[in-house]
Amino acid sequence: MSYETIRVWGVLLRLYHWALVISISALAVTGLYINSPWTGTTLEGVAAMPMLAMRNWHFLAACLFSGAVLVRIYLLLFGNRYERLGDLLPVTGRNLRNLFSTLLYYLYLNPNKEERMGHNVLAGMTYLLTLLVALFQVASGFFLRYAESAFWQGLGGAIFGSQQQARFVHHLLMWYFLLFALIHIYLVVWNEVKAPEGIISSIFSGRKFKERQH
Repeated sequence: MSYETIRVWGVLLRLYHWALVISISALAVTGLYINSPWTGTTLEGVAAMPMLAMRNWHFLAACLFSGAVLVRIYLLLFGNRYERLGDLLPVTGRNLRNLFSTLLYYLYLNPNKEERMGHNVLAGMTYLLTLLVALFQVASGFFLRYAESAFWQGLGGAIFGSQQQARFVHHLLMWYFLLFALIHIYLVVWNEVKAPEGIISSIFSGRKFKERQH
């Protein structure tokens, strides 16, 4: 059995992925500290000022996260054939078949995985949902950060009502991203074991393996 390599993910998508990994990790750590500091409050009276440092790191990570979200929206519209919106949604017969085939495969009701170089449609729909959640996370974060901005206060007030409600939503959505990351890592490793397509190496190289047709 021989394989050929197919270029699937462009440089921008791979940069988006790793920017998301780094920013979510930093946002979770700093966000948990801001919500419930684990250092003594006496440190705030000296040069260390850990709360200020954590807030600044949180904001820098938020800027990286926001930039990554904008890049993914751009790729949904202008990326390659595997990165665009049409390849992620069950809007064609091929994509509908892939959605149900993937569900049966994950439920161990279908032993054969449909060969598909890009995201399967189930994963694609999950990523789109995560992108939507990310937009709410960005909106709530900047609403909380810029209390003096008429734009963010108007937008945030229309979506969340008050800053206290936005803070609750912002904290709640953080747990969505942590759960998503846990499931994502599990499924990626599971697929790497089940299907020899190079799914883990592809996020570094951009290439997957396809069985060569003889």
